[in-house]
Amino acid sequence: MKKTILYLAAMIALAIYAGAASAQQLSLRQISDYLNGLQTAQGGFTQINSDGTLSTGQIYIKRPGRIRFEYNTPDDSLVLAGGGQVAVFDPRSNTGPERFPLRNTPLSIILRENVDLQAEDMVTNVTSDGTTTTITAQDPENPQYGNIQLVFTADPVELRQWVVTDELGTQTTVVLNDLVSGVMIGDIQFNIQSEMRRRDN
Repeated sequence: MKKTILYLAAMIALAIYAGAASAQQLSLRQISDYLNGLQTAQGGFTQINSDGTLSTGQIYIKRPGRIRFEYNTPDDSLVLAGGGQVAVFDPRSNTGPERFPLRNTPLSIILRENVDLQAEDMVTNVTSDGTTTTITAQDPENPQYGNIQLVFTADPVELRQWVVTDELGTQTTVVLNDLVSGVMIGDIQFNIQSEMRRRDN
């Protein structure tokens, strides 16, 4: 009888633990709704580069289609997405920013106007450790451009970090800190031409 009681108690405890863990795993609909509701945000970031070095800076997001990474010293570079383009400003370069289409980057997945992670072939993997939910997503029409792993916490739902794998297999991790949503950010922050003129002066 004692063994039966202990067994039942153990099964109940496991069931409670499993229920708590599964409750923390976010659904694709919850994550899509969160991203679609994230119109503006800003905060700090730490970037782990493919060679293991670290960079820090400030990030600004204005959906759809706009993001700005301002890197701290000694990097002092700027990555800017706006108008369907991504521009990389290197303060050591005399030739102007390197530019390429935003749609050719995995970041376009979370910056698009309507994020629907339930779309066919959009999400290739979902995992949860009971505290965070990690999804791997790609553009189903252009999987050759790489993928993005997004890490979210629940209650409330928050984006904490992402790992971008580009078309060459190179990985870059961005860890977000103190991300504040619903802030006022001017469109000029994402204007590539304006930034080019400012740097020429």
